[in-house]
Amino acid sequence: MNPYRSILFVPAHKPAWAEKALAAGPDAIVLDLEDSVPDELKAAARAQAADSVTRLRALDPAVGLLVRVNGLATRLTGADLEAVVVPGLSGIFAPKIEQATDVLRYDALLDHFELRGGVTGLEYIVPVETVRAIHNCRDVAAASPRVAAMIGPTAEHADIAREVGFEWSPGGEETLYLRSRVLLACREAGLHALTGLWERVDDLDGLRTFARRGRALGFRGMVAIHPSHVPVLNEVFSATPEETAFYSGLVRAYERAAADGSGAVRYRGLHIDRAHYDKAVQWLATWQGRLTG
Repeated sequence: MNPYRSILFVPAHKPAWAEKALAAGPDAIVLDLEDSVPDELKAAARAQAADSVTRLRALDPAVGLLVRVNGLATRLTGADLEAVVVPGLSGIFAPKIEQATDVLRYDALLDHFELRGGVTGLEYIVPVETVRAIHNCRDVAAASPRVAAMIGPTAEHADIAREVGFEWSPGGEETLYLRSRVLLACREAGLHALTGLWERVDDLDGLRTFARRGRALGFRGMVAIHPSHVPVLNEVFSATPEETAFYSGLVRAYERAAADGSGAVRYRGLHIDRAHYDKAVQWLATWQGRLTG
């Protein structure tokens, strides 16, 4: 999966909002058929989501386009996928997954509708939303090649808050353990690790602080529910020119030292050796192309 920095949600039954979302500059857009769509509008929203995928893809060939379908327990998932698996779709935001067999059930449906719709290569973003999902996140991460990203849960009023019963704080200490388990599962399975969600729409300073803490932990992107959040997330989850210069210089310094027969060298006041070099190479592979501005 592309290393999405910002993933912006839009209700699928409000297609005019989709183009406004695109104008905000997110790396990916999720057209939501689940929580933000009233039951009586879900059938119509499926067709609207498919139309939005086609329209947005014509406007932007690079943006990620996903649909959050309704969870398997609703028995609406198949009808959702039948409608929205169309050319231009990037993936499925797959809710309410609690164990590896849930992923395989999604796979069985998606295999069918990919073939039927002439679509290939769809991937999942999996939000971790329940206590059972926290316990099973490692198995879920490895359950299918389609699982490309998982989200460490943080939201103040979402399913995980109700399930665990935590009292939310801007610092996120109450979800640190939960998010850390998901982060490690992502690292082990080679998935894109996402954090979410900042619900306070007008508090951009709080969002920036929270996103920076997520990046410091090891997360590489975040979910957003308002277009104003997108520029902040794109900034936080991008490399700065100074960071790139530091790690590029470290790589060059070590390689020069190694060529001269030395396994360690002094660089910008630091004693660096092979471990520093390996980290720098990995950092550049992850962050090159994510320069701010």
